[in-house]
Amino acid sequence: MTTPNLDLPYIAQGQAQKEVTHNDALNLLDTFVQMAVESRSETSPPGSPSDGEVYIPASGATGAWSGWDFNLAVARDGAWTKIVPKRGMKAWVKDERLSVIYEDSVWRDGVAVTQHGGRITLRAKEEELTLTGAFVETSADFIPDRAIVLGVASRTTQAITGGTSYDVGVSGEANKFGGSLGISLGSTNIGVIGPTAYYADTKVRATANGSNFTGGKVRLVVYFLEMSAPTA
Repeated sequence: MTTPNLDLPYIAQGQAQKEVTHNDALNLLDTFVQMAVESRSETSPPGSPSDGEVYIPASGATGAWSGWDFNLAVARDGAWTKIVPKRGMKAWVKDERLSVIYEDSVWRDGVAVTQHGGRITLRAKEEELTLTGAFVETSADFIPDRAIVLGVASRTTQAITGGTSYDVGVSGEANKFGGSLGISLGSTNIGVIGPTAYYADTKVRATANGSNFTGGKVRLVVYFLEMSAPTA
């Protein structure tokens, strides 16, 4: 007999070795309570997991995880234990720094999800720029196609030389997310804008004022909403 929600084993009346059943229940609780998983993108088990580490095997899992796609794989006593998740379970994914919910036999991140895979998600993406020349840009997809951007925050992580200040924006709108920003170590800005949709992958740039950058670093974080089409 097990509990109806978490399948924790009951201790039967007159049962021998009650500690085994009790410890099994403690191990399950140790996994489920404030659940944090290492990753949900791996398809094969890591070589030397620490006892108690939890993974969500990705689609096409192999080896000891074969057939465990989207279940929970727990390292325990030198072996892997499969746990079938329940609808509505939540987990913190360490390598992605986000929360996911188990629904419709998959783990999804999102503020809201629909029955057939539609979702809206609040995201934050970070990148540090090493400054040189007239301007420096992020990776091409720093703002992803179809994102609705709420703002871009910046922090001077290494004192800037050359320019007297800097702007943060995009091509054609150099100061969209902030103008005349501080060059001293630790200077920050939160460039809030009205929600703005982007219809192509877009770079964010830091542009020097006064003269070209000759040194320094700036860390940028873009905050945006991302939506998905139904999967079926």
